Amino acid sequence: MNCRKERIYMATRQSVEDCLQQCRNALEYAAQQYQQASMQEHDNDGNFVQGQLMLEEAYNDLDKLLLSANEQQREQLHRMRLQIQQMQNNMILLNH
Repeated sequence: MNCRKERIYMATRQSVEDCLQQCRNALEYAAQQYQQASMQEHDNDGNFVQGQLMLEEAYNDLDKLLLSANEQQREQLHRMRLQIQQMQNNMILLNH
């Protein structure tokens, strides 16, 4: 399940947890691809780009869920958004 199935008026605890899990999965995959790319140069470009796309999708879904989140949920989602942005920046700046 991904974050796109959030409630219209209020995010449920489950929708927030599902979104956070999607973000953690994207971060983990992107971190693996970042590490491999930093060692291998251009051998793994497809997976590296896939990692970037997963981060972008997770970020966009998280952003949508923020609209219906309560204050506590917004704090959790904001922290995750910062982690995603940091990984995106790292991947963009990697001289690969």
